[in-house]
Amino acid sequence: MPNIKRIQKKLKAKYGEKVQVTFEDDIIRLTGELDNWDDVFDACSMAATKNSRIHVVNDIKFTGAEIPPMRVPSLIDTVLEGKTPDVLVIGGGISGCAIARELSKWEINVMLLEKNADFAMGASGANDGEVHVGFDLSKGSLKQKYVLLGNHMYDKLCSDLSVPFRREGQYALFTQSWLFFPVFFLCLWRKYHDGVTDTHFLTRKKILKAEPTFDRKIRFGVYNDSAGVVCPYGLTIAYAENAAENGVEAYLNAAVLSIDTDENGVITAVNTNRGTVRPRVVINAAGVFADDIAEMAHDRFYSIHPRRGTNSIQDRKSAKIIDTIASVQHINLKQQSKSHTKGGGLMRTVHNNILAGPDAVECYEKENTATRPESIKVTYDKQKGTVPLASERDIITYFTGVRAPTFEEDFVIEWGRHCSNMLHCGGIQSPGITAAPAFAIDIADMVVEYLSRLIPINKKAKWQPKRKAVPSLKDMSPAKRAALIAKNPDYGIIVCRCEEISKGEIIDALNRPLCPPTVDAIKKRIRPGMGRCQGGFCSPLVTQIIAEHENCALSDVRKASAESIICYGETKGGDTE
Repeated sequence: MPNIKRIQKKLKAKYGEKVQVTFEDDIIRLTGELDNWDDVFDACSMAATKNSRIHVVNDIKFTGAEIPPMRVPSLIDTVLEGKTPDVLVIGGGISGCAIARELSKWEINVMLLEKNADFAMGASGANDGEVHVGFDLSKGSLKQKYVLLGNHMYDKLCSDLSVPFRREGQYALFTQSWLFFPVFFLCLWRKYHDGVTDTHFLTRKKILKAEPTFDRKIRFGVYNDSAGVVCPYGLTIAYAENAAENGVEAYLNAAVLSIDTDENGVITAVNTNRGTVRPRVVINAAGVFADDIAEMAHDRFYSIHPRRGTNSIQDRKSAKIIDTIASVQHINLKQQSKSHTKGGGLMRTVHNNILAGPDAVECYEKENTATRPESIKVTYDKQKGTVPLASERDIITYFTGVRAPTFEEDFVIEWGRHCSNMLHCGGIQSPGITAAPAFAIDIADMVVEYLSRLIPINKKAKWQPKRKAVPSLKDMSPAKRAALIAKNPDYGIIVCRCEEISKGEIIDALNRPLCPPTVDAIKKRIRPGMGRCQGGFCSPLVTQIIAEHENCALSDVRKASAESIICYGETKGGDTE
């Protein structure tokens, strides 16, 4: 039971009578008005407890700016009208796609809805791709439980789904000598109490011998060899494809607009821009909009506070500066940190680029992914203390994502409190990519147990766990490449010189399940435009190949969504031959 009087006293000392707090049904609810978003975040954080059952709900009115509504696709049709799936999964990020694949093991009707024009368009697509070890997480949290389980699933999972994955280890480095003994004993605690068994405390000499590019000011560090890297959007798409191959109906550009419930709190209908669906069970895996979906079902017992993070990608020519994951940890006892991130790091990605980031900035906009110069500067100022050779001059692109934490900084995986047939998968922020394979299994089991009370359920006799990826020309031996080109000459036509992607691979990607015919969809699946020129040379060719494949005009091809127009039509008339 939280001490509400104490919380209210703290709030009054800082905000006067502007913020009030109440407690009912295991919900700490804050109301009032504030004109600064940092104050809204601080107030709610003050009220948060470590009890995983008790959540903070933010009902403080933010008067400092207008919070933008959720973006909704322009597409309107009736393709979903009248459908009655057993399970409706809302959200096409790593959580929703992993859950859909797990549910596809059963003889039930599963539908997956994503409001954007492709999968992994939110935090799952703007992720650094680190497979975490859980060293920074305490025993007892859902995060720690699922990270430990999920990490050990990655080798088999990525092999089954034909997704590149590499274990390259992680260093947490320290320059402050006074932290030697506290960190040493923390390592023992994490290893023997919390179950992070691959934790190793290393001296400066051992670290610099293994990684000579690290800064010479490093005094000691912690190493975990089970840390790895994966392509986060590649894994999300692979999950979705394999789910579809096993019978899941997946729809893009399908946004949930409202939810109907009966007098008993049971969802009877989910209304979208593409028609009304009437499912038996709804899984809320909507990322930053999970609390909005909960509100539609009159079941909001937690709040999401958006947190922006920016990553930078360097040209592969700089890959030699590091072949692992590393960051310097700096502790300042005089300054209380409000950050819930390790501050980002440097890593070599699974595609052999160097990635720096992310930072962590609280924000009120759930879909503002603009990149700000100060984010890149803060990240690089920090990472030069890890590897002095890191340089902003090697950046070829950067991207920003918005994470979806709760004020408790833990996952929410539980049935609705006022809505009996909604299962919430909320607050999935870092390390969500690592944890998703594990919590998807538990969520699927929870749903199957629920449905088994309503209908007979059996496992599929011929469920197919393996997904075959598009052939990668640059990874083949010369003999295999020659044989493939002889069989299909399109593989001999190189479209993207930076990433060595052929026309044949692009056409194969277009023929995959669930691949939208857009430039960005092809980019995410097989990487044309991911190299140093960032599509400056290959994007027009990719656009042309898509137009030919779809038998449409160049002006009909989109970059990503229906609103992202590439060209409006021909500018010159006459014979172009």
